[in-house]
Amino acid sequence: MTRPFVSLLTDFGLRDMSAAIVRGVVLGIAPDAEVLDITHEVRKYRIRDGALMLWCALPYLPVGIHVAVVDPGVGTARRPLAIRTGRGDTLIGPDNGLLLPAAGRLGGVAAARELAEPAYRLPVITATFHGRDIFAPAAAHLANGVALEALGPAVDPATLVPSPLPEARVAPGRLDAEAVYVDTFGNVKTSALMADLGAALGALAPGAGLRVAMGDGRELALPWSPVFGHVPPGSPMIYADAYDRVCIAVNQGNAAASLGLEEDLSISIRRG
Repeated sequence: MTRPFVSLLTDFGLRDMSAAIVRGVVLGIAPDAEVLDITHEVRKYRIRDGALMLWCALPYLPVGIHVAVVDPGVGTARRPLAIRTGRGDTLIGPDNGLLLPAAGRLGGVAAARELAEPAYRLPVITATFHGRDIFAPAAAHLANGVALEALGPAVDPATLVPSPLPEARVAPGRLDAEAVYVDTFGNVKTSALMADLGAALGALAPGAGLRVAMGDGRELALPWSPVFGHVPPGSPMIYADAYDRVCIAVNQGNAAASLGLEEDLSISIRRG
């Protein structure tokens, strides 16, 4: 029999004990579960970062139960949720937009429930650690075979807090987007996908010249390069990352630092 699969993503970090406690609660209730840590190094309180990481990771993980906790509203009236996706996964976390981009990649929201049933929580609920007290127990009970419907009342998907990831805007000959994330290499991920770039500019040959106008008034001339090694070391480029997202990079360098690019900077891409 296949072991139930549970993944964890949080902004708890690794210095403190919180991530291990969440894992321990899952295993204490569902000892047969296979638990995978996606990351616990989401930047503190950065809901959008966590949402992007889930969006990237979950399509490559087994169908299972995925717990995500980036929850600056913990203890407030924000709802704790379980979302069933079209692929069959269950996403567990706060109703703050964190779960929705990944749900969209997994076939959309098929059903949602508020985690309100006391039988599937810890006996004592604190105001500051719902990852331990609410989310982990719910995931473990689902792993043990408890039905989604038992966790609490149905939630209308239309009432869920929307995704924190902005969408690109396609215009004839122009793609408008925002810088949404800087990875550990200094590559700058934008809100645009390759489908957006193709819709705006058509097919691009390697080396095609592009102009990038930025919201701070600067403009860059960058080549389209599907491969880092097609430009010299230290040279900037636009490329599609492994998740088909439009990004700005410097080959063997840090694009954010060397080009002065920051998150939330608006950009407009056109042929040049």
